[in-house]
Amino acid sequence: MTPIYSRRRMMSMLGAAALGSSVRLSGAAGKTMRGAFIIMATPYTEAKEVDYEDLAGEVDFLHRCGVQGMVWPQFASEYPYLKKEERFQGMETLAKTAKGKKPVMVLGVQAPNIDEMLEFARHAEQLEPDALIAMPPKEAKSLDDYRAYYGALCKLAKRPVFIQTTGGAADVKPTVEFIVEMGKKYPNFGYIKEEFQPVIPRLVELSKHRPHAIKSVFSGSAGRGWPYEMRLGLDGTMPGAVYADIYAQLWELHLEGKRDEIRDLFSKLMLMINLNSQIRGVRNYIMKRRGVFKTTMSRRGEYTWSEEEVTEMEHNLAALAPHFRVDLPS
Repeated sequence: MTPIYSRRRMMSMLGAAALGSSVRLSGAAGKTMRGAFIIMATPYTEAKEVDYEDLAGEVDFLHRCGVQGMVWPQFASEYPYLKKEERFQGMETLAKTAKGKKPVMVLGVQAPNIDEMLEFARHAEQLEPDALIAMPPKEAKSLDDYRAYYGALCKLAKRPVFIQTTGGAADVKPTVEFIVEMGKKYPNFGYIKEEFQPVIPRLVELSKHRPHAIKSVFSGSAGRGWPYEMRLGLDGTMPGAVYADIYAQLWELHLEGKRDEIRDLFSKLMLMINLNSQIRGVRNYIMKRRGVFKTTMSRRGEYTWSEEEVTEMEHNLAALAPHFRVDLPS
């Protein structure tokens, strides 16, 4: 059978990826926009107040995991449930704790409209993170509204700006052409977290425009397609924080060209990822189980687990745990 991508074409794509990755972050020497950029979870106290102590501890956890980047707050951070003041304080906590650490720090500034987004963006800018990220505005009526929203953000920001392609207005499609257009217009745009269907064709099409209009192309969706996406020469993924050290190692194995090792480790990871559709609150259970958070609290709902559910989580976790860089508490 003829492979979908010839060796020559594959090397060309990887070369384009390397060229795109040479774009450096302003004021962040030695950091690039490639690898496992982890969407941080938001910890809560028993009273369901944001636990800023645990949020700071999560930064240290991710640093020990060896991740390439950290992102907060996005959907996996329960950002729709966070008050403005909580987002502000969370940003401040993360900026202070992440200062001087190797992973890229990306702060989320999305909001339903331009005015609210700019309020978050101004606060984030004062904290000097490595990059910003924003979902499209839910109140948008057209692609022109998206242009105005991201144009305003790019004019304000003094650092790279990621667009997450999902999470915006239901009837407005962030086309590849729109993203490329904005990347050509604004030098700090062109960093993509792509989750809009069909994901793979869009990722491949976006990658053709590196490094000028498009700088870095990431996926999401818990990194379910990451081995294939890495084979295609893409720049990274943005999964949740639970198995951060595994994602970091998958990227390192990719850089070393160890495809068989990627397949074996990813297979064990998927046992846990697949449980999310069968057992509610797996993330909450594991974040406490790993000693990162003190509680399993969430504003999405109440989570309790039967003996059978715990047994299944622990059984699958046992296959992955030997690969953790941060050991499970005894």
